[in-house]
Amino acid sequence: MLTAGEIMTKKIITVTPEMGVEELASLLWENKIGGAPVVDAQGQLLGVVTESDLIDQNKKVHIPTVLSILDSMIFLESPAKLDQEIKKMTGTKVEDIFSRNPVTVNEDTTLEELASIMADRKVHTLPVTSAGRLVGVIGKSDIIRAIFH
Repeated sequence: MLTAGEIMTKKIITVTPEMGVEELASLLWENKIGGAPVVDAQGQLLGVVTESDLIDQNKKVHIPTVLSILDSMIFLESPAKLDQEIKKMTGTKVEDIFSRNPVTVNEDTTLEELASIMADRKVHTLPVTSAGRLVGVIGKSDIIRAIFH
């Protein structure tokens, strides 16, 4: 069975938190990729930013449902989630929109496991790490190419 090390893209296109969202959009479009790992100045993996994060900037704000009982307001959903959505929608830099604590895989992760992780966790860009270092990235197209070739 194929593994992440065999199908991953080794020429990694990374971005920094300081990159502007317009520059990010151009980078993803020009390179025909759906996302990129976000790294700090030392190359440490911070998270992942995807086309979905850019699309989220143009969605409608979902106002949390509030229940009023005896002059008290009870949020039925997390107000922190609303804050996070607004920050993402108004973000101008990658640091405002990227997903932290990314799901990562190692080079020995099987194709079946990769597909399951992407489907179950609803992620489309998987950084591949070895000894804590970023060594590759796997996108949806890598999985599809591996399945059908």
